[in-house]
Amino acid sequence: IDMEQGRIIDDNEAKQQLANAKPYRQWIEQSRYHVSDLPSTQAKLTLNETLLDTQQAFGFTQEDVKFILQPMVDNGEEGAGSMGNDAALPILSNKPKQLYNYFKQLFAQVTNPPIDPIREELVMSLVTFIGPKPNLLGIDETNPPLRLEASQPVLTLEELEKLRNVEAATQGQYKSLVLDITYEAKLGQAGMAQAIEKLHQDAKQAVHDGFNVLILSDRAVSKNRVAIPALLACSATHEDLVKAGLRTSTGLVIDTGSAREVHHFALLAGYGAEAVCPWLTFETINHISEDAYKAHKNYVKAIGKGLYKVMSKMGISTYQSYCGAQIFEAIGLNSAFVNQYFTGTATQIEGIGLQEVAEETIRIHQQAFGNDPVLANALEAGGEYAFRVRGEEHMWTPDSIAKLQHATRTNQYETYKEYAKLINDQTRRHMTLRGLFEIKSLGKAIPLEQVESAKDIVKRFATGAMSLGSISTEAHATLAIAMNRIGGKSNTGEGGEDAKRFIAVADATTMSSVIGSNLVESEIALKAGDSMRSRIKQVASGRFGVTADYLASADQIQIKMAQGAKPGEGGQLPGHKVSPYIAKLRFSVPGVGLISPPPHHDIYSIEDLAQLIHDLKNANPKASISVKLVSETGIGTVAAGVAKAKSDHIVVAGHDGGTGASPISSIKHAGTPWELGLAETQQTLVLNQLRGRVIVQVDGQMKTGRDVLIGALLGADEFGFATAPLVVEGCIMMRKCHLNTCPVGVATQDPVLRKKFTGQPEHVVNYFFFVAEEVRELMANMGIAKFEDLIGRADLLDMKAGIAHWKINGLDFSTIFHLPDMPASVSRKNTDVQEHGLANALDNKLIELAKPALEKGEKVDINIPICNTNRTVGTMLSNQIATRYGAKGLPDNTINVKLTGTSGQSFAAFLTKGITFELTGEGNDYVGKGLCGGRIIIKPPASFRGIPHENIIVGNTVMYGATTGESYFSGVAGERFCVRNSGATAVVEGVGNHGCEYMTGGTVVVLGLTGQNFAAGMSGGVAYVYDIDGMFA
Repeated sequence: IDMEQGRIIDDNEAKQQLANAKPYRQWIEQSRYHVSDLPSTQAKLTLNETLLDTQQAFGFTQEDVKFILQPMVDNGEEGAGSMGNDAALPILSNKPKQLYNYFKQLFAQVTNPPIDPIREELVMSLVTFIGPKPNLLGIDETNPPLRLEASQPVLTLEELEKLRNVEAATQGQYKSLVLDITYEAKLGQAGMAQAIEKLHQDAKQAVHDGFNVLILSDRAVSKNRVAIPALLACSATHEDLVKAGLRTSTGLVIDTGSAREVHHFALLAGYGAEAVCPWLTFETINHISEDAYKAHKNYVKAIGKGLYKVMSKMGISTYQSYCGAQIFEAIGLNSAFVNQYFTGTATQIEGIGLQEVAEETIRIHQQAFGNDPVLANALEAGGEYAFRVRGEEHMWTPDSIAKLQHATRTNQYETYKEYAKLINDQTRRHMTLRGLFEIKSLGKAIPLEQVESAKDIVKRFATGAMSLGSISTEAHATLAIAMNRIGGKSNTGEGGEDAKRFIAVADATTMSSVIGSNLVESEIALKAGDSMRSRIKQVASGRFGVTADYLASADQIQIKMAQGAKPGEGGQLPGHKVSPYIAKLRFSVPGVGLISPPPHHDIYSIEDLAQLIHDLKNANPKASISVKLVSETGIGTVAAGVAKAKSDHIVVAGHDGGTGASPISSIKHAGTPWELGLAETQQTLVLNQLRGRVIVQVDGQMKTGRDVLIGALLGADEFGFATAPLVVEGCIMMRKCHLNTCPVGVATQDPVLRKKFTGQPEHVVNYFFFVAEEVRELMANMGIAKFEDLIGRADLLDMKAGIAHWKINGLDFSTIFHLPDMPASVSRKNTDVQEHGLANALDNKLIELAKPALEKGEKVDINIPICNTNRTVGTMLSNQIATRYGAKGLPDNTINVKLTGTSGQSFAAFLTKGITFELTGEGNDYVGKGLCGGRIIIKPPASFRGIPHENIIVGNTVMYGATTGESYFSGVAGERFCVRNSGATAVVEGVGNHGCEYMTGGTVVVLGLTGQNFAAGMSGGVAYVYDIDGMFA
């Protein structure tokens, strides 16, 4: 408000006045340089040792070349993998590990949305500015901002050479200095601390001497000189300069032989690097490719894409925002070390410090220049991504797989116990945090007969969310049959489910006779009473197959906020796995790959999640609503918010969960062990007196009864299993799920390979009863008869004594075993139910008025007012139709409802066939979400004097996930109109940004202007746009 002029100045005008006050653009352009425009300089890399020795000195393995570099060089993108991470944590590994591996990427879940960096690349930027950061309030003609710009942060050898000679090219405005980050190997462990201190002093002196670009380089590495880990050198220098008040006076560039995969670059960026030159990786690429120029270009492109992905997990869109943001947590580093060199980073269980980091570095260096005959001519095998002789330890070995399959197929509990011993006994090979736990007894052991029966315990078990599409029809249905037999729950995953599976069979029959002989390649026998219905129906961001009928068939509806193998990312189903049957279930096109967006586009905050929970509870009032989260620091606060948002059930997934397809770096470097996430969730819920309201489930490489027992002690009521049941069905861990080449018919849609499926429901039933029996034996030894008495008793856990391992000694599990100091009256397990407030819904009135239609199929006309507190109107009514009539619904216009006023959120969500809603007024956000056959008409009242195509009539994210039906809007819609539409028809007079994104079917008519990014990721359906101003593109 301008009091002198006596008027209100709008936002654009105010900003324009400030922008034009000074010639800012002119000042910037006068002192702006781009790295690509600097004079070319010949760059020649000279190694001090052989390429093989140098690679080994930086920890390169055969897997790094084959699985990391080769796909990037060939395809310009990161390699994909599948299954979960069952290798040892770095802190537990007997092998020396690079410091990078001790850090896990953080990600957004619930509190804010991640970004899709591919379909929404218009908001992403890798532009980086190297050098000093000006005081924004002190910029003037005499003090213009210096800007040395690079289009992305991965520097080639030539670009790094340009920076070395930047002073001459910029008339002295920029001065660079190379600081050596290697030290004499003979100094051993102690040498690293001395080298870091020297680096600190040299860096500060360099800034005082006017050098405004510091290049930390480890090219001097040799048999006699060992490199400080580049990440440690980078962060230590960054933090020390910050503490000295000098960080904004200089730029920081890392010239290192250690960086090769996306996670490495993300970490260097997160801890202060404005640019990175991976000199040894470039040299390695020269030796594995014929066209070095193209290979380098593809590699840089792939790293850029990977950085987009990592940044977008947290909802960060620019490299400048990510640089120095420290969006990581540490697993296995002690707090003294972290506080000094990675200030502000979370570390929960202590671990190793500088001395041990130095020891690991020295060991890697000694291996490189030692006398091991195997390493004389080849790189170490690796074994991080698949089981290898001489490689990293894995939980799933040929021996453990064979024993589990033999035990379950022959129903031999003694053989299962041999398998369980391989998994549980980690005295010789340390794999998981829980492997270091000691279980204490509550009292004297009791007879096994007094312990709760296995028949009751197995009801707490569920199989993981594995979609029909990622796994075969036979594998998917077999899990459902088995879980229904034992009273547990199977999970659809995010790919929908065939409605033919919803009804239990009355008599003995076969799977093909129910689903269709052309859809089953390996026959499964069904007993009378068997059901192939998955009791858990998952709702993910892609909303594949989510209809009123699908939701009505659920006992539990699970909202997938994140997935253990790739939290913060969307799902992906390669096109070669989208068969005609899979496409039909997902309302998509055969042979075309399918994408789930990283965020749910109707969940950008905790309040939005509460709305979706309310929507789904309306869609099936009898079902419990679950929210799936992934373990990371801070999950407790998120879980408390989820409980307050009225979720009935919370899943805590560990970082090691499986996947059908994912970028390799996500499988390895995002999320934390479930032991940490579950403990934090339990403690936070108890402290906030919310634990009694929710059921907590834990999953992530659950394999044995001991795993279940420890999960219960840390606070879980229920337990999810995914990989182990697949192994029981025949999986041999080939890790080829994403390639559609599973040789045992478990994770493929290839009809020939599916014929090789040998799993049976009985095998899965045997497995779960074996697990339950193991739990019972452990309970008997502890002196506990009832399973519920285990829940939340973390005080019955302790760290095993006498563990002889040079890295493990520093671990401290006290935060995991902590019991909140709360009164005994505060629940530490599920004792109550959530109040969802459905009794007050307008739908109760609609259902009563629509009874003639629901019960007799008679036509009904209803007139009723509506206001913005009436949320999710029409959804419970749709549930009534879906429950009675299934997907076919009622004939069109059987129930005609005319409403007047302004609707609340999610108006006509999941509106099913036979219902017509005509609203005179306006809609809010999420109108027609999940529309599945209904008809929606929204028009302004007769008294409205505006022009419809110039006025908003419905809000954002309208028709999200619609599958069938029609909608007509006499006015303009907000952003995200018809996102993931897969079959509905919609007419509107204009839309905001991101209209028709990810659309796979249906018809959309836009009779007006569209915003940016229209039809991004659209792979099916038709959109007609009236291009009024000729600007549509």
